Amino acid sequence: MKRVMFVGYGAMARKVHEMLPSNIVLSAIIASPRSADEIKAEVGESVEVITSVSELSETPDLAIEMAGQHGLKAHAIQIVNKGIPLGVISVGAFTDEKFVLSLQDAATKKGVKIHILAGAIAGIDAIHAASLAGLDEVTYQGRKNPDSWKGSYADELIDYERLESAYTFFTGSAREAAALFSANSNVAATVALAGVGLDDTKVALIVDPALEHNVHHITAKGIFGELEISMTGLPLAENPKTSSLAAFSALRLCCQLDEVFQL
Repeated sequence: MKRVMFVGYGAMARKVHEMLPSNIVLSAIIASPRSADEIKAEVGESVEVITSVSELSETPDLAIEMAGQHGLKAHAIQIVNKGIPLGVISVGAFTDEKFVLSLQDAATKKGVKIHILAGAIAGIDAIHAASLAGLDEVTYQGRKNPDSWKGSYADELIDYERLESAYTFFTGSAREAAALFSANSNVAATVALAGVGLDDTKVALIVDPALEHNVHHITAKGIFGELEISMTGLPLAENPKTSSLAAFSALRLCCQLDEVFQL
Protein backbone atom coordinates (compact mmCIF):
# COMPACT_ATOMS: atom_id res chain seq x y z
CA MET A 1 0.00 0.00 0.00
CA LYS A 2 1.42 3.36 -1.06
CA ARG A 3 0.66 6.59 0.77
CA VAL A 4 0.39 10.10 -0.64
CA MET A 5 0.17 13.52 0.97
CA PHE A 6 -1.66 16.47 -0.58
CA VAL A 7 -0.61 20.08 -0.17
CA GLY A 8 -3.99 21.79 -0.35
CA TYR A 9 -7.46 20.27 -0.49
CA GLY A 10 -9.46 22.28 -2.97
CA ALA A 11 -11.55 21.05 -5.90
CA MET A 12 -8.54 19.52 -7.69
CA ALA A 13 -7.29 17.62 -4.66
CA ARG A 14 -10.78 16.37 -3.84
CA LYS A 15 -11.15 15.00 -7.37
CA VAL A 16 -7.76 13.24 -7.18
CA HIS A 17 -8.67 11.81 -3.76
CA GLU A 18 -11.97 10.53 -5.13
CA MET A 19 -10.22 8.75 -8.02
CA LEU A 20 -7.26 7.19 -6.18
CA PRO A 21 -7.01 3.44 -6.82
CA SER A 22 -7.49 1.11 -3.86
CA ASN A 23 -3.76 0.41 -3.54
CA ILE A 24 -2.94 4.08 -2.92
CA VAL A 25 -4.26 5.95 0.10
CA LEU A 26 -4.31 9.59 1.08
CA SER A 27 -2.51 9.62 4.42
CA ALA A 28 -2.04 13.36 5.06
CA ILE A 29 -3.17 16.80 3.96
CA ILE A 30 -1.31 20.04 4.55
CA ALA A 31 -4.01 22.68 4.93
CA SER A 32 -4.08 26.35 5.78
CA PRO A 33 -4.86 27.15 9.43
CA ARG A 34 -8.20 28.67 8.45
CA SER A 35 -9.41 25.55 6.64
CA ALA A 36 -7.82 22.74 8.69
CA ASP A 37 -10.75 22.10 11.02
CA GLU A 38 -13.26 22.02 8.17
CA ILE A 39 -11.11 19.56 6.21
CA LYS A 40 -10.65 17.34 9.29
CA ALA A 41 -14.41 17.09 9.64
CA GLU A 42 -14.74 16.23 5.96
CA VAL A 43 -12.06 13.53 5.60
CA GLY A 44 -12.30 11.91 9.02
CA GLU A 45 -9.67 10.46 11.31
CA SER A 46 -8.09 8.18 8.69
CA VAL A 47 -6.33 11.18 7.11
CA GLU A 48 -3.91 13.32 9.09
CA VAL A 49 -4.71 17.02 8.55
CA ILE A 50 -1.81 19.31 9.46
CA THR A 51 -0.74 22.89 8.83
CA SER A 52 3.02 22.30 8.77
CA VAL A 53 5.33 19.52 7.61
CA SER A 54 6.83 19.46 11.11
CA GLU A 55 3.52 18.01 12.40
CA LEU A 56 3.70 14.97 10.09
CA SER A 57 3.68 11.70 12.05
CA GLU A 58 4.34 9.26 9.17
CA THR A 59 6.37 9.88 6.03
CA PRO A 60 4.36 9.34 2.81
CA ASP A 61 5.78 7.93 -0.42
CA LEU A 62 4.87 11.07 -2.37
CA ALA A 63 3.56 14.59 -1.87
CA ILE A 64 1.45 16.38 -4.48
CA GLU A 65 1.11 20.17 -4.41
CA MET A 66 -2.31 21.49 -5.47
CA ALA A 67 -2.40 24.64 -3.36
CA GLY A 68 -1.23 27.42 -5.69
CA GLN A 69 2.11 29.17 -5.81
CA HIS A 70 1.88 30.50 -2.25
CA GLY A 71 1.18 27.04 -0.87
CA LEU A 72 4.04 25.54 -2.83
CA LYS A 73 6.53 28.10 -1.60
CA ALA A 74 5.33 27.72 1.98
CA HIS A 75 5.86 23.96 2.19
CA ALA A 76 7.98 22.59 -0.68
CA ILE A 77 11.43 22.90 0.88
CA GLN A 78 10.27 21.40 4.18
CA ILE A 79 8.71 18.48 2.29
CA VAL A 80 11.91 17.81 0.37
CA ASN A 81 13.99 18.12 3.54
CA LYS A 82 11.87 15.27 4.92
CA GLY A 83 13.05 13.14 1.99
CA ILE A 84 9.62 13.12 0.32
CA PRO A 85 9.38 13.26 -3.50
CA LEU A 86 7.20 16.16 -4.62
CA GLY A 87 4.85 16.63 -7.57
CA VAL A 88 4.19 20.25 -8.54
CA ILE A 89 1.10 21.67 -10.22
CA SER A 90 1.80 25.38 -9.55
CA VAL A 91 4.77 25.52 -11.92
CA GLY A 92 4.55 29.30 -12.25
CA ALA A 93 6.30 29.54 -8.88
CA PHE A 94 9.50 28.51 -10.65
CA THR A 95 9.79 32.03 -12.06
CA ASP A 96 11.16 32.88 -8.60
CA GLU A 97 14.83 32.03 -9.09
CA LYS A 98 15.71 32.27 -5.40
CA PHE A 99 13.00 29.73 -4.56
CA VAL A 100 14.06 27.41 -7.38
CA LEU A 101 17.70 27.41 -6.27
CA SER A 102 16.77 26.72 -2.65
CA LEU A 103 14.43 23.88 -3.64
CA GLN A 104 16.99 22.41 -6.03
CA ASP A 105 19.69 22.54 -3.37
CA ALA A 106 17.47 20.81 -0.81
CA ALA A 107 16.40 18.13 -3.29
CA THR A 108 19.99 17.44 -4.33
CA LYS A 109 21.14 17.07 -0.74
CA LYS A 110 18.31 14.67 0.08
CA GLY A 111 18.40 12.78 -3.22
CA VAL A 112 14.73 13.59 -3.79
CA LYS A 113 12.97 14.08 -7.13
CA ILE A 114 10.78 17.09 -7.98
CA HIS A 115 8.16 16.10 -10.56
CA ILE A 116 6.96 18.98 -12.75
CA LEU A 117 3.47 17.88 -13.75
CA ALA A 118 2.09 18.55 -17.22
CA GLY A 119 -1.07 19.94 -15.69
CA ALA A 120 -3.62 21.33 -18.13
CA ILE A 121 -1.63 20.80 -21.33
CA ALA A 122 -0.55 17.97 -23.63
CA GLY A 123 2.73 17.42 -25.47
CA ILE A 124 5.16 18.28 -22.68
CA ASP A 125 6.99 14.97 -23.13
CA ALA A 126 7.53 15.67 -26.86
CA ILE A 127 8.74 19.23 -26.27
CA HIS A 128 11.19 18.09 -23.62
CA ALA A 129 12.49 15.26 -25.80
CA ALA A 130 12.95 17.64 -28.73
CA SER A 131 14.80 20.13 -26.53
CA LEU A 132 17.58 17.60 -25.93
CA ALA A 133 18.55 17.84 -29.61
CA GLY A 134 17.81 21.53 -29.94
CA LEU A 135 14.76 23.76 -30.33
CA ASP A 136 14.74 26.94 -32.38
CA GLU A 137 11.43 28.35 -31.18
CA VAL A 138 8.55 27.57 -28.81
CA THR A 139 5.38 29.64 -28.54
CA TYR A 140 2.36 29.29 -26.28
CA GLN A 141 -1.01 30.95 -26.78
CA GLY A 142 -3.62 30.88 -24.02
CA ARG A 143 -7.17 31.85 -24.96
CA LYS A 144 -9.87 32.14 -22.29
CA ASN A 145 -13.24 33.79 -21.75
CA PRO A 146 -13.47 37.02 -19.74
CA ASP A 147 -14.59 35.34 -16.50
CA SER A 148 -11.41 33.26 -16.47
CA TRP A 149 -9.23 36.39 -16.51
CA LYS A 150 -11.20 38.53 -14.06
CA GLY A 151 -9.58 39.09 -10.71
CA SER A 152 -6.06 38.96 -12.17
CA TYR A 153 -3.68 41.59 -13.51
CA ALA A 154 -5.65 41.27 -16.76
CA ASP A 155 -8.25 43.59 -15.18
CA GLU A 156 -5.83 46.47 -15.79
CA LEU A 157 -5.37 45.54 -19.45
CA ILE A 158 -8.88 44.60 -20.59
CA ASP A 159 -11.96 46.81 -20.93
CA TYR A 160 -14.52 44.08 -20.35
CA GLU A 161 -17.55 46.31 -20.96
CA ARG A 162 -16.42 47.17 -24.49
CA LEU A 163 -15.10 43.74 -25.36
CA GLU A 164 -16.86 42.39 -28.46
CA SER A 165 -14.30 40.06 -30.01
CA ALA A 166 -11.07 38.23 -29.21
CA TYR A 167 -8.35 40.56 -27.93
CA THR A 168 -4.67 39.83 -27.30
CA PHE A 169 -3.91 41.73 -24.11
CA PHE A 170 -0.43 40.37 -23.39
CA THR A 171 2.62 39.32 -25.39
CA GLY A 172 5.95 38.59 -23.80
CA SER A 173 8.06 35.84 -22.28
CA ALA A 174 6.81 32.92 -20.23
CA ARG A 175 8.62 34.36 -17.21
CA GLU A 176 6.71 37.62 -17.51
CA ALA A 177 3.39 35.86 -18.12
CA ALA A 178 3.70 33.48 -15.19
CA ALA A 179 4.80 36.25 -12.84
CA LEU A 180 2.01 38.66 -13.84
CA PHE A 181 -0.78 36.10 -14.11
CA SER A 182 0.13 33.65 -11.37
CA ALA A 183 -3.28 31.94 -11.24
CA ASN A 184 -3.60 31.60 -15.02
CA SER A 185 -0.19 30.88 -16.51
CA ASN A 186 1.16 27.69 -14.98
CA VAL A 187 0.82 26.19 -18.44
CA ALA A 188 3.12 28.82 -19.95
CA ALA A 189 5.75 28.08 -17.31
CA THR A 190 5.46 24.33 -17.84
CA VAL A 191 5.88 24.64 -21.60
CA ALA A 192 8.88 26.89 -21.06
CA LEU A 193 10.65 24.60 -18.61
CA ALA A 194 10.14 21.65 -20.95
CA GLY A 195 11.55 23.54 -23.94
CA VAL A 196 13.69 26.64 -24.38
CA GLY A 197 13.31 28.22 -20.95
CA LEU A 198 11.26 30.93 -19.31
CA ASP A 199 12.92 33.86 -21.03
CA ASP A 200 12.95 32.49 -24.59
CA THR A 201 9.44 31.01 -24.73
CA LYS A 202 7.05 33.40 -26.46
CA VAL A 203 3.60 33.83 -24.90
CA ALA A 204 0.39 35.46 -26.08
CA LEU A 205 -2.64 35.71 -23.79
CA ILE A 206 -6.06 36.30 -25.32
CA VAL A 207 -9.50 37.11 -23.95
CA ASP A 208 -12.33 35.82 -26.13
CA PRO A 209 -15.99 36.43 -25.20
CA ALA A 210 -17.10 33.75 -27.67
CA LEU A 211 -15.33 30.96 -25.77
CA GLU A 212 -16.91 28.68 -23.21
CA HIS A 213 -13.71 26.77 -22.36
CA ASN A 214 -9.98 27.44 -22.31
CA VAL A 215 -7.99 26.86 -25.49
CA HIS A 216 -4.25 26.14 -25.39
CA HIS A 217 -2.10 26.31 -28.51
CA ILE A 218 1.59 25.38 -28.68
CA THR A 219 4.02 25.46 -31.58
CA ALA A 220 7.64 24.31 -31.56
CA LYS A 221 10.35 24.11 -34.21
CA GLY A 222 13.74 22.45 -34.08
CA ILE A 223 16.02 19.72 -35.34
CA PHE A 224 13.19 17.19 -34.86
CA GLY A 225 10.84 19.07 -37.22
CA GLU A 226 7.75 21.06 -36.26
CA LEU A 227 5.09 20.47 -33.65
CA GLU A 228 1.66 22.06 -33.26
CA ILE A 229 -0.78 21.23 -30.47
CA SER A 230 -4.19 22.77 -29.92
CA MET A 231 -6.55 21.59 -27.23
CA THR A 232 -9.70 22.70 -25.46
CA GLY A 233 -9.55 22.14 -21.74
CA LEU A 234 -12.76 21.33 -19.88
CA PRO A 235 -12.96 22.42 -16.24
CA LEU A 236 -13.90 20.33 -13.24
CA ALA A 237 -17.62 20.42 -12.60
CA GLU A 238 -16.85 21.25 -8.97
CA ASN A 239 -14.85 24.38 -9.88
CA PRO A 240 -15.02 26.04 -13.33
CA LYS A 241 -11.61 27.66 -12.78
CA THR A 242 -9.85 24.32 -12.26
CA SER A 243 -8.68 22.24 -15.22
CA SER A 244 -9.88 18.64 -15.20
CA LEU A 245 -6.74 17.53 -17.05
CA ALA A 246 -4.54 19.15 -14.39
CA ALA A 247 -6.30 17.02 -11.78
CA PHE A 248 -5.80 13.89 -13.87
CA SER A 249 -2.13 14.81 -14.28
CA ALA A 250 -1.75 14.75 -10.48
CA LEU A 251 -3.69 11.47 -10.32
CA ARG A 252 -1.37 9.93 -12.92
CA LEU A 253 1.70 10.61 -10.77
CA CYS A 254 0.01 9.03 -7.76
CA CYS A 255 -0.85 5.92 -9.79
CA GLN A 256 2.74 5.60 -11.03
CA LEU A 257 3.87 4.89 -7.48
CA ASP A 258 2.73 1.29 -7.88
CA GLU A 259 3.07 0.78 -11.64
CA VAL A 260 5.82 -1.36 -13.16
CA PHE A 261 5.39 0.08 -16.66
CA GLN A 262 5.41 3.88 -16.72
CA LEU A 263 4.54 6.06 -19.68
